Amino acid sequence: MADPTDTRDTGPRAGTPLWAFLAGITVIGFTALAVAMLRLDPAGLAELARTPLFWVLTALVVLGELRPVMVSSATAVGGTYPSTMFTFAVLLHFGLPVAVLMQAVAVVMNGVVTRKALHRVMFNIAQSTLALTSAGVVLGLFGIVPSPAAPWVPTGADLLALSLAGIAYFAVRAALVSGAVALHERRSITRVLKASLGPQSLVYVALLGLAPLVVVVMTHSPTLVPLFVAPLAAVYFTATLSMRRDHQAMHDELTGLPNRKMLIVSTEEALAEARQDERVGLFLLDLDRFKEVNDTMGHPVGDRLLQMVAHRLTHSVRPGDVVARLGGDEFAVLLPSIRDAHAAREVAARLRAALTEPVRLEGMSFDLDGSVGIALYPDHAPDFELLLQRADVAMYLAKEGRTGVELYQPDKDRNSPERLNLLGDLRRAVDNRELRLHYQPKVGMATGAVHGMEALLRWHHPVHGQIPPSEFIPLAEQSYLMRQLTEYVIEAALEQASRWWHSGLRVQVSVNISARDLLDSALPEQLEAGLAKLRLPPSAIQLEVTERILMGDQAYTHETIKALAVLGVPLSLDDFGTGYSSLIRLQRLAVSEVKIDASFVQRIAESDDDYRIVRSIVDLVRSLGLSSVAEGVESDDVAIRLTEMGCEMGQGWLFHKPMPPAEATVWLREHIETQPEIEYGYRSGVTQTA
Repeated sequence: MADPTDTRDTGPRAGTPLWAFLAGITVIGFTALAVAMLRLDPAGLAELARTPLFWVLTALVVLGELRPVMVSSATAVGGTYPSTMFTFAVLLHFGLPVAVLMQAVAVVMNGVVTRKALHRVMFNIAQSTLALTSAGVVLGLFGIVPSPAAPWVPTGADLLALSLAGIAYFAVRAALVSGAVALHERRSITRVLKASLGPQSLVYVALLGLAPLVVVVMTHSPTLVPLFVAPLAAVYFTATLSMRRDHQAMHDELTGLPNRKMLIVSTEEALAEARQDERVGLFLLDLDRFKEVNDTMGHPVGDRLLQMVAHRLTHSVRPGDVVARLGGDEFAVLLPSIRDAHAAREVAARLRAALTEPVRLEGMSFDLDGSVGIALYPDHAPDFELLLQRADVAMYLAKEGRTGVELYQPDKDRNSPERLNLLGDLRRAVDNRELRLHYQPKVGMATGAVHGMEALLRWHHPVHGQIPPSEFIPLAEQSYLMRQLTEYVIEAALEQASRWWHSGLRVQVSVNISARDLLDSALPEQLEAGLAKLRLPPSAIQLEVTERILMGDQAYTHETIKALAVLGVPLSLDDFGTGYSSLIRLQRLAVSEVKIDASFVQRIAESDDDYRIVRSIVDLVRSLGLSSVAEGVESDDVAIRLTEMGCEMGQGWLFHKPMPPAEATVWLREHIETQPEIEYGYRSGVTQTA
């Protein structure tokens, strides 16, 4: 079974340790091959070539080199080729020159069939030649020097010589191949040998142990030699079934990548062998907007996309790094050895760069992107589970901040014990209705008229005092509490709006909701039921949602958005200017007003750039027939500039800070009873269908 993470066909850079090792072994091996060929008797070889046995053995060696016996999908140096049995038998019976010649031909055929890189083919010829040479030297020490003219047949008295020759053969091959793998993957040779020596040695014992029996049969009944294919096939298929079960247990079925179990094993090995001057890195990568591809194009296209992503990731990391799929569109990357955080960021940036290349499927082009979270050992965590958890925290920070790559930051970890305790307290506060709404007015810049009141959630913790919304709202968004919290806020806001409207204070109440809540099918039902129960018009409440809603196509096609438009509940776009919205996207969404983010508004008196940004937004909003609201108005200078540029409404401490319901009611009576009644709802000319 092919390993999608195998990058050994990529040639090493000249001058690297791997290049030096491969070049050195290749030179030594081909020198040994040349020496063996010089010792080969052409006449003896020609005579041997006239016998059917020679061609049967050649065919068995070549066929045996095409598919290895795999006993474990985790074996670092690959499988063991069945050709070993027949090559070793040729070595024992006809001598070293014939054996290395047959082996070299078989390795070349393997390279052609499996399309191995030239440097791998040459190294494999060299290392197999050196292994056979070492076995031939051991046999020579016992006075055993076979040749085509003088074949040798072992007996029971030669058991020691056979055993030592087999050990020499196995030791040389294992050392050379493990050394190449260790240098290629930048792992310690001890770790490679530990992972491969056990499974490999069992197969080699079986194959090399059968070789003397092959020689005996070759001597007495050459036509029976092909029968050795039967036990060989039994070994092969038994090992294949075992390996397949092992592979299925440790790898993802769709992509062929290691799964969570394999990642755990690899990470624990890397942590056990980590050096003091280096780090172990664990990345968590999540694709952005993958669900849209699945929903639009179907799961088969989504599966093919995941396979392409797996291929890109495995060819964007370094040899020895492990790319795993944890499920869905979530991948993990293990860096067994990384210098520092800066180097880890470079690898993560390379992964994202590979993802952003457009993908063509089903005649369509997809623009992919992903968010990567990084956690390092021992800086951030001492074991796998905590590393994965903290990489997950960093990944969500990257998603929220749209930065693409984030390193774990303890001060932003929402999964700390303190924050988990806070989440429990928040749940109890919601259940016990301990949260309160305060209200901040939205005032006309030119007239001073009250256009609405924004409901702002407040939580006074019995122990910690006032908890800022910036702390507990994100906590709720990452848990099951957000929907319950939204339902509570809408219910409380509707009740307050009802008290105001039925007492003559007809003021619109705005409620902030998340994009996820806006797409919740239960939202229109809750609003319709609440408005009917409290005898309120739809314009009595307004929903504010952040600009991020514009980034997904669901905002323009979702049934919930359509239901809200039919119901007549207006939408307001909050924090405009902080995202990446386009004029076309804004025009397609049924909103009645746009609120300009306070980060721009507060600096328009000092920054010409911010002044131009705000003015451009005001002009854009006016051209679309929408209302503009400036947030964070805190000084007369800012208010004057906003009025001059034509901004309709303002909100901020200049007009009033957020007030509890009783204080807000008194303030409204002082301001709203002296002004003309304001009509709420969609402005003329604004499309009301989503």
